[in-house]
Amino acid sequence: MRPWVRILALCLALTAPVLAGATPAIQEARLANGLRILLIEAHNVPMVAMRLSLPAGSRFDPAGHDGAASLLAATLTDHTARHGHAAWADRLDAQAIRLSSGSSRDALSISLLTLKETLPGALDDLAEAALAPGWDGKRFAQMRDDAVAAARKSLEQPEVRAGAAAVAMVYAQHPYGHRPAGSVAGLAHVTMADIQAIYDAQCRPGGAVLAVSGDVTMAELKPMLAARFGRWHGKPNQPLYGIAAATAAVPGQAHIAMPTRQMTVMLIRQGIGRRSADLFPLLVMNHILGGGGFASRLMNEVREKRGLVYGIYSYFEPLAVPGPFVINLQTRADQAGEAVAVTRRVMQRMQQGHISAAELAAAKDNLAGSFAQRIDENHKRVALMSMIGLYGLPLDYLQVWTSKIDSVSLADVKRVAAAYLDPAAWSLVEVGPEPRGKNAP
Repeated sequence: MRPWVRILALCLALTAPVLAGATPAIQEARLANGLRILLIEAHNVPMVAMRLSLPAGSRFDPAGHDGAASLLAATLTDHTARHGHAAWADRLDAQAIRLSSGSSRDALSISLLTLKETLPGALDDLAEAALAPGWDGKRFAQMRDDAVAAARKSLEQPEVRAGAAAVAMVYAQHPYGHRPAGSVAGLAHVTMADIQAIYDAQCRPGGAVLAVSGDVTMAELKPMLAARFGRWHGKPNQPLYGIAAATAAVPGQAHIAMPTRQMTVMLIRQGIGRRSADLFPLLVMNHILGGGGFASRLMNEVREKRGLVYGIYSYFEPLAVPGPFVINLQTRADQAGEAVAVTRRVMQRMQQGHISAAELAAAKDNLAGSFAQRIDENHKRVALMSMIGLYGLPLDYLQVWTSKIDSVSLADVKRVAAAYLDPAAWSLVEVGPEPRGKNAP
């Protein structure tokens, strides 16, 4: 059987939970150069997933050149110093190796999925991608042009335009104040020197985490990694937590005109950092507010009872310093004002403490009950381990997650609701036709 056929079959097999019983333990090791290795063994299927994460996300984009980190991530897995784009793609395809990359606000990552039998060769390729960039100027120019075209196309999506305007409003000149993927203008100005500078400054083993899950032991893995990554050296110029929090922005309101019949509305404020003591109380509170799907209060009050929106949800993004806390809704343009007004009333009632013990119990049960789905596949576990490693969280984070949820009290939820749900503290961005009439926001 050809490798790509086998990997497809095994991926299909992973539709069932790959681990049962107790939450798996995370093993830890370090290479002499400081590279941190986190591993969860899973031997039921002969596959291995891994993610190499570095503190080199979009917050390191040069001013006016937003999207540089995103282009760096794409470049690292597109070609190398030894293999051009076509040869590199053929090499990965022949071994049925899936290599991908991406960037968030804090981090850049390279992800790998391989069969156990091809693991040594896959590690060769991961090391080549990470340590031997190609810096092909002609290919980079093509990739930048493609990225600019994609960014221009994305402006047809109201959610993209709302998100870009919202983070710019709340974070102003802060490094979190632009989309990780970059803007049309920013991407057009990114140069090869920009991405090389981020790579040279931030892509170093002293700040890197390699998360691995699958059919391999630490005794097998560490020597293979030492052989391929041992000569890599150095620490990043700026550690993950080497960033100041954004100053509190004065809440504002903006309208972006688009020729649509619908209105996309985003309410936004700063939330919390990843290490905040409010993390679990806020997770439960947000589940009640708008993170719990049809069980959430916003969905019930704004959509189910009043039919004012097509969809509404809330989420927060804990980063090295407080990241965005967002409520997003889509509605008919002539109902936007009423939908926003009801949303704010829901927020205010929760801020004033109108949260029941029954809502708390239901949210905690739902969160705890769905936890197994968060760790039932290799790629999900490497994503969680990368977060744990990068943000310096305890290695028992997964083991204690449900107990942390269970320990959240009604007083905790009311406290964070009082702190974060004052409607007057949220900025608002709407994208759609110019509002008219009494229902305008």
